[in-house]
Amino acid sequence: MTAIKETNFKFKGQTDFYRGKVRDVYYFGDRMVMVATDRISAFDVVLPRAIPDKGRVLNQIAALNLDATKQLVPNWVMATPDPNVTIGFHCKTFPVEMVVRGYLAGHAGREYRAGKRLLCGVPLPEGLKENDALPSPIITPTTKAHVGHDEDISREEILRRKLVTEADYTVLEKYTLTLFKKGSELAASRGLILVDTKYEFGKHNGTIYLIDEVHTPDYSRYIYDDEYASRQRSREPQKQLSKEFVRQWLIENGFQGKEGQRVPEMTDDIVNSIASRYRELYEQMTGTKLTEQESGDILERIEVNIVNYLN
Repeated sequence: MTAIKETNFKFKGQTDFYRGKVRDVYYFGDRMVMVATDRISAFDVVLPRAIPDKGRVLNQIAALNLDATKQLVPNWVMATPDPNVTIGFHCKTFPVEMVVRGYLAGHAGREYRAGKRLLCGVPLPEGLKENDALPSPIITPTTKAHVGHDEDISREEILRRKLVTEADYTVLEKYTLTLFKKGSELAASRGLILVDTKYEFGKHNGTIYLIDEVHTPDYSRYIYDDEYASRQRSREPQKQLSKEFVRQWLIENGFQGKEGQRVPEMTDDIVNSIASRYRELYEQMTGTKLTEQESGDILERIEVNIVNYLN
């Protein structure tokens, strides 16, 4: 199946272009067109092979969640004219990502196993095991690096370095916890637990907006609710619907994005298994089956739908 590795469109009225890790962004003054490609990244490194269907899965899940939360927190979206495309306000992005955790998992779990009990200035209780619920959700921000790795940072350090004003950061904290509560409710309605996720915010004409993807498997970690308690009791690994299984595969094959390490070979079987997990999450999250891609040139379809909207 065809995977979209990159786009190289040239649009009338286009003012700028940016290629991110997994998205291609076209700017039109105060509007931006974000194309979700099928590239995949882990440990802040873009992996060599793209994953069929990944882009449209993420974009459609994000669209559903942005629509479900827009009454709680204003967001950047103006339209989604194509399964792989979102169009919205061009916001000035805050230089921090708001990571929120309800359970001990992923990066937090690895730090905890290494003996750390303070994460981004937030104390963690003793006696936790992987995937245990935290006493209450915690915010563990990271810097937003354009190149290299994002880094953990505390609220105090954000304010000390004046990365965000205290007034704005207070709003970001409020919005983050509000969104996580709603995201957890939406996940529960589909038999899932939202373990952790991250949010990005920006400003447009003085208003703070939620931007980018929301509650997608690239930005979030989910586990199955019906299996959670029994697996915790028996200390079995939780079945996850997230990108963590990709990270684990890389770790098991000697790659964590560190200098001198090489990405292991991505065989067809690996690529197909990752694609299958993304489709599974789509169906679990939406309650509908992912439609087959229409025959024809996917890039042409995307370009035509963008042009039709812009016109």
